[in-house]
Amino acid sequence: MTKRLQGKVAIVTGAASGIGAGTATRLADEGAAVVVADINLPGAEELVARIIATGAAAAAVRVDLGDEQSINDMVSFTVGRFGGLDILDNNAADTRLSATRDGGVEHTDTQVWDTLMRINLRGTMLACKAAIPRMRARGGGSIINMSSGSGLTGALAPTAYGVSKAGIITLTQYVATQHGKEGIRCNAIAPGLIVTEAASSYAAGPFGEMMLRHHLTPRLGTPGDIAAAVAFLASDEASFITGQVISVDGGLLAHAPYHADMMKMKPGH
Repeated sequence: MTKRLQGKVAIVTGAASGIGAGTATRLADEGAAVVVADINLPGAEELVARIIATGAAAAAVRVDLGDEQSINDMVSFTVGRFGGLDILDNNAADTRLSATRDGGVEHTDTQVWDTLMRINLRGTMLACKAAIPRMRARGGGSIINMSSGSGLTGALAPTAYGVSKAGIITLTQYVATQHGKEGIRCNAIAPGLIVTEAASSYAAGPFGEMMLRHHLTPRLGTPGDIAAAVAFLASDEASFITGQVISVDGGLLAHAPYHADMMKMKPGH
């Protein structure tokens, strides 16, 4: 693999498992020194041990995205350990509440709403806030914020999660606009259905089959698909890309809403 990120220092939040773990591993493979940040410190330390075993540089840190001081400490730890910060992948989000208690607007639990806004949107903003001065000191950097297809379209649920992810898109544009001349780029990724460990059970059932009908690709997404997009946006190959939202969703949002039904009408389908 080409070491596109050799000499770079990266933070990946929510990196103990799923998309974050895949991304942290990919950035390390590309040559970056990676800080694996997660509220699950043992899980982060386990991944770091695997990365170090490959000969790459990595360190684990516990971070609580609901706590500004914890986020500041994460960035300070990174700079102290590796000498600076070039890449921030704001991957972490609260998906537990969105999966169990985040429904329609009429029945929205305001506590759930406030928690998801605090973790997903405010936490992403605070991580950007803490990282920007450190990136400025290095002459620039790349911030990649994880949005979602849920932030680009309406659905029956999850409302609070989707709105928090929509806010991340606007935040991305503001960061890109305010700090572009300082060499700091900021982009967002909007994944489709990504089959992680946590999603594997329902992705293999009727829900996954339904979603696959609406994807244009013959498969659903994997953490590696998102990791590849993050690695590209973090690299100098993407130096002229900022303020953008890139859907990595197998074409889920690229077609008319009746596409799947029309496909069933074609002979042989």
